[in-house]
Order: sequence, then C-alpha cells, then structure tokens
Amino acid sequence: MGILRELLIATGLVGLSTPAFAGEAIVGMHPVAIGFFLLFIAITLGITYWAARKSKTATEFYAAGRSISGFQNGLAIAGDYMSAASFLGIAGMVATKGYDGLIYSIGFLVGWPIIMFLLAEPLRNLGKYTFADVVAYRLKLRPIKILAALGSIAVVILYLIAQMVGSGKLVQLVFGIPYDVAVIIIGTLMIIYVLFGGMLATTWVQIIKAVLLLSGATIMTIWTLSLFGFSPEALFKAVKETAGQKWLQPGGLVSNPIDAISLGLALMFGTAGLPHILMRFYTVPDAKEARKSVFFATGFIGYFYILTFVIGFGAVVLVGLDKIVSIGKGGNMAAPLLAKALGGDAFLGFIAAVAFATILAVVAGLTLAGASALSHDLYVGAIRKGESSEEQEIKITRVAVLLLGIIAIILGIAFKDQNIAFVVGLAFAIAASTNFPALIMSISWKRFTTAGAVASMITGLVLSVILIILSKTVWVDILGNPAPIFPYKNPAIISMTAAFIVGIIVSLLTQEPEAEEKFEEMKVRKYLGIGAE
Repeated sequence: MGILRELLIATGLVGLSTPAFAGEAIVGMHPVAIGFFLLFIAITLGITYWAARKSKTATEFYAAGRSISGFQNGLAIAGDYMSAASFLGIAGMVATKGYDGLIYSIGFLVGWPIIMFLLAEPLRNLGKYTFADVVAYRLKLRPIKILAALGSIAVVILYLIAQMVGSGKLVQLVFGIPYDVAVIIIGTLMIIYVLFGGMLATTWVQIIKAVLLLSGATIMTIWTLSLFGFSPEALFKAVKETAGQKWLQPGGLVSNPIDAISLGLALMFGTAGLPHILMRFYTVPDAKEARKSVFFATGFIGYFYILTFVIGFGAVVLVGLDKIVSIGKGGNMAAPLLAKALGGDAFLGFIAAVAFATILAVVAGLTLAGASALSHDLYVGAIRKGESSEEQEIKITRVAVLLLGIIAIILGIAFKDQNIAFVVGLAFAIAASTNFPALIMSISWKRFTTAGAVASMITGLVLSVILIILSKTVWVDILGNPAPIFPYKNPAIISMTAAFIVGIIVSLLTQEPEAEEKFEEMKVRKYLGIGAE
C-alpha cells in the first residue's frame, strides 16, 4: 500500500494521488461503490458504441469531427484536467499542510490564461490533430515531428503508469479482486473507449466525469459549510482551534523560494505543454469556440479548486488531522473521509465511484494523445513525410491504441510495489521543458529555426530527466543515497530556462530563410484562421 503514500509530498507536483490506505476508509460500502461504478461503465460503453458509428474519418476519430461546442469542450477539458489528484490530492494537501495547499490550486489554474491568450487560437488555426502540427508548420517536418512525438509519448506513458497503478489499487480495494486483474480490467476499458469511439467517445466520457466530479465536490462543500452556518469565517476559526494558527498561514509546505518558483513554473507552463490537453482544441469548429473552451474550462477548474480548499479545511475539523494522517500521511484520504463523516457509506460510495470515473476519463484522453503522437506525428509526419491516406492513418492509430494499452497494463503491473512519485514529477517537467518552449517560440518568433527547435526540445527533455533523477525524489527516496546532487525537487526553473536559452542561441547562430518567409503567411492564418480546417 505504500506505493502512492508519498506521491504528493515527494514530487512537488500533483500528478495522480490515490489513497494509499483506502481500504480502511471504504470498508462496508462496497455494494454502493460497485453500483455507481458499474452504472458509469454501462453509460460510457453505450456512448462508445454510439460514437463508433460516427468515427469513420481521421478528423472524426482524432477531433470528433470538429463538432464539439465551446461549452462542451470546456467541460471536457475540465474533465481531462481535473485528475484524481485535484480532488483527493489538493484537498489532502490543504488538510495536512494548511494554507500552502493553495499553491497547487493556484499553480494549476494560472496555466489557463496562458493557454487562453497565447495558445488556444494559434493551435486551432495552425494545427490539425496534435500540437506538433503547430511547431512544424513553418519548420522542417521530420525532425520536429520525431522529437515532438517522443516528448508527447514520454509524458503520456509516465502519466499512464501513475493512473494505472492508482486505478488498480482503487478497484482492488472496492471489488476485492487481485491487483493484476484490476489493472487489466481498467486497461481493457481504456482500450475500448479509444479504439472504437475515438475522440467523440473520449469527449463525452470526460464531460460526464466533469459533471460528476463538480457535483460531488459541490455537495460536499455546501454540506460542510452548512455545519458552520455557511460562514467561511466560522470554518477558519474552527480550523484555528483544531490545528492551530499555522494552518492559516503560508510556509507549511514550501519554504525555499527557489523551490516555490520552480514548482510554480512547472505547474503553469507544464499545463500549457500537456499533449492531451492541447489536443482538445482541435475538436471545436473554429478559433472563437477554442477561446470559449478555455474560458469555460478556466471557470469550471477555478470553481472546483475553490471547493477543494473548503473540503480540505472541512476534513481537518470534521474528521480530525490525526485520523487523516493515520490512514496516510500524504492526507490523500481527506476528501473520502469527509464524505463518510457527512453522509455515511452511501455518500462515500458515490465519491469513490467519482474517483474511478475521474481516472478512466483521464486515461482515455492520455491514450488518444499518445496514439495520435505515434500515428499522426511519428508514422505519417516522420516516416511517411506527411503523405498517408486517412484509412491507413486511422488503422495505425488503432494499432497504437492497442499497443499503448498493453504497455500501460504491463507497466501498471510492474510498478505495483514501486514508489512512482518521480514518474509524475518527470511528466510535468518534460511538458514544461520540452513542449512549451518550442511551441511558444515557433508561433511568436520569426528567427526561430528548425535547428533551434530541435536543440531546445532535446535540452528540455534530457535536462528534465537528468535533474529529476539527481533530485531528492529519486536520488534519495528511490535510490537510497544519503543526499541529493540536485538540491531542488522540481527541475523546471533550470530545464525550462535552458530550453529557451538554447533554442534562442542556436536559432541566432543558424539561418532558415524559408521558415522566416513562411512566418508572415503563418501570422495571417494564426490571427484570421484563413486555410484552417
């Protein structure tokens, strides 16, 4: 059970944080959780069957036929982004660390204005199916596609490992089945959703999950506040009396300013580099709807993170810090324990089922993003040099989905007894250091060259991996060395900065007249959408 216990506190990044000791909390409510869980699976499989009949072309499979409205896509983005960590992890962070738990809420949220004002419109107007389309728009196709695909697949696989391990543990605990069988079941469901339903099924699974998660968190928040006369001040006063004044003051989690800045950079710019999030902007019909998507997603996500703050403080008062920490010192059971304190086993069953829905929706989005990187970027872009029939591309994508699903199942089983904290940290570091610098420079700087993009992406990828390995997270906690070589938990402040610097220097030292000429053409399409699908 110790596999996920340190996930939040060890990474300095919230990835997937499932309750390490969930068994003690959900004993006695198995039938309720199973009922909710099976109902969700039945509904989503029905949606997959419906979507499979509509997903014939590449645009339908990758981008839901560009038929999703801004509001629907905003909900789907929120569903894709609000992982189990957002619900269980941040609430637990607030419960066990107090005010500083808000660092994660704010860090995740601040990434969205960056996407809204800098990326949403260019992505929709310049790209086709993946963010690599945008980076390669005016640069040489092959090297960009290869590196973008490698970066995307690295992020996706690392995230998938965490999601599979977490979901396996939860299903094992609720259904009472062996862990390996649980992982195989989750992996099979994931493959079915994406293999047959494509982006359309994935989108609606994410929308349903977002509604469930927002509803569950809202009920918990209102219920909690009702016990304090709907007065946040009364809640804070109770927290002060229960846990002390320090719970309402900063400094409980991150005291080193460099670590705090590095964490903030990773959370903000990592969000703007996640392939499964960026891919969602191709599902809407035009740039206007893409902007609407981010507007609604920001609203839903911001609202949700406010709720986690109340849920975390409510758990401190109504459950008790000692009980929360006794089940897992990361505090990841704070929200489920609060659910049980408020509504007994029935409400806890619903909240547990929401956590399952959360994992399944995120896994489906990740799998589709990974499969798209393998087929559209690597196969069509790099191997076939941009020339391939839609039928062939979809066939390769479905093979990629099956391959990724099998890899996720194998790695989920292999990592069963390992601490996977470093995996999640690495995923965010790669997204912030590899994908974001190349993406933003390619659409905003005329002198940016293919050589600069390649150098930037390699620098970000290699540095983020090396520094994570040399940090306390891996060097001490995983490998058992006495002290870390790299002093900070998160490498973004070094690896992302280096990726920008190297990209700029190499671009200034190399010239690419063709790319500079195409920049003017790109500007017209970026702002006006002329020529966009």
